[in-house]
Amino acid sequence: MLGLMQDHPLLISSLIEYAAAYHPEQEIVSRTVEGDTVRTNYAQVERRARRVANALAGLGVREGDRVGTLAWNTHRHLELYFGVSGSGAVLHTVNPRLFPEQIDYIVNHAEDSVLFFDTTFAELVAKLAPKLTTVRHFVALCDRAHMPALDLPNLLCYEDLLAASSEDYQWPQFDERTASSLCYTSGTTGNPKGVLYSHRSTVLHSLKACAADTFSVGADSSVLLVVPLFHANAWGMPYACAMTGAKMVLPAQHLDGENVYKLLRDERVTFSTAVPTVWLMLFQYLDAHPDIDPRALGLKIAGVGGSAAPAAMVERFERQFGARVVQGWGMTETSPIGVINTLLPRLESLPAAEQLKIKTKQGRAVWGVELRIEDDEGRALPHDGVAFGRLKVRGPWIASGYFKAGQDALDADGWFDTGDVANIDPDGYLQLVDRAKDVIKSGGEWISSIDLENAAMGHPAVAEAAVIGVTHPKWQERPLLVVVKRPGQQVSAAELLEFVAGRVAKWWVPDDVAFVDALPHTATGKLLKLKLREQFRDYVLPTARVA
Repeated sequence: MLGLMQDHPLLISSLIEYAAAYHPEQEIVSRTVEGDTVRTNYAQVERRARRVANALAGLGVREGDRVGTLAWNTHRHLELYFGVSGSGAVLHTVNPRLFPEQIDYIVNHAEDSVLFFDTTFAELVAKLAPKLTTVRHFVALCDRAHMPALDLPNLLCYEDLLAASSEDYQWPQFDERTASSLCYTSGTTGNPKGVLYSHRSTVLHSLKACAADTFSVGADSSVLLVVPLFHANAWGMPYACAMTGAKMVLPAQHLDGENVYKLLRDERVTFSTAVPTVWLMLFQYLDAHPDIDPRALGLKIAGVGGSAAPAAMVERFERQFGARVVQGWGMTETSPIGVINTLLPRLESLPAAEQLKIKTKQGRAVWGVELRIEDDEGRALPHDGVAFGRLKVRGPWIASGYFKAGQDALDADGWFDTGDVANIDPDGYLQLVDRAKDVIKSGGEWISSIDLENAAMGHPAVAEAAVIGVTHPKWQERPLLVVVKRPGQQVSAAELLEFVAGRVAKWWVPDDVAFVDALPHTATGKLLKLKLREQFRDYVLPTARVA
């Protein structure tokens, strides 16, 4: 027997329609690539999104066609989020931080028919254009006064295009399983792979993103989207904000500590999402301006993802900002929310040090996501906080396969292998031990590079840390700690190893420390350990010389 309920498809267009109808004046604040600030609202964004849909139809874009963007977090990019997907086309957000060869590959692989780009990427687009065989139109995201001088076929001006298009557009209704957006993985090994989201998966993901035990986004929220719109749909925040009528603050490419601070201050931001490297830049700015009181900003929740939040970061947000850190884990293939770290009520009575140990774990599965850890033979392991193995997930917003490759990413029982090694404690808190390819295998045992990095990051002289395995004649591999020091701070290798030794098992302590000016990162801000391993491939540890 079926229930007697109305059946309406879950479509992205419904989100912006709702925001425009019930929160029309809610402000959306956008920095632009030119440096000025635009203040708009949901009603205006929805009207301009309808112009986008009409403009795409005039350019010959049909349902299912891919539309590419090379753009920062701005109001124009937000309009494309709703105008492209709402029309039934597929929004393909291209990560401009990828290598040109990777961008060339993914635009051609996606077969983008139109490419919208911010003027900061004009030279890159001009260089790539001859190779982009499927792109019929290039659209500069600017007005006529800021059009770049490019010799491109079918180069159009975004504001001219919208001005010539009508607001008279009825959002179409179609199957909620229709593809809505396309995002490619970072591609640290091999070519990037396309993750194809659906309207249904996106709306369900947005519902959970708004929840009180996730990011607690509501009409009273002011949300600073530091996480790029080209990175896993900015953690779903554009959709979640529209769903609840939250204020949105879009920083464009201005992500240095000073600009992030000023946006937090001027727009009374209550919640922001960022990778740890962005928060570290904010901390550095505040360190250089000790007269600033971070608590006066009013930030309530600092979202951290992309890589593990160090304990020192959690403590600093709580102590100096009076803000709660909500750490999460996910990946492009999980839309990206998989687990979120919030304390269970009964754990709030624990001593602060015990709470901190829990807060630095990745978190508990949200509704809709199932977790499983397996050994090398595929056997399920207990959630006892001790056993660790390969992490697998499944749920309604988890990828089943990759674009143009079919449903090839699942095992026989429908589980997606994340490539992570993790444990899960009896309370359901997931803790990543490592990426399967990054875990250090020493004397037949595994050492977590993540735990070592978190321990090192607790030292006041350490700005950033990475741990990699280095070949050892006796132990197969031993850990090497690679460190970037804070400006003006000094610490010796011996001092740092002694500091770490008090926080991890004795046999985990790295065999040496290498100090560097900067660490390599992926296009999404994660540590690029592949490059580090190449850099230190021939490094000889002190213990190896005497082994």
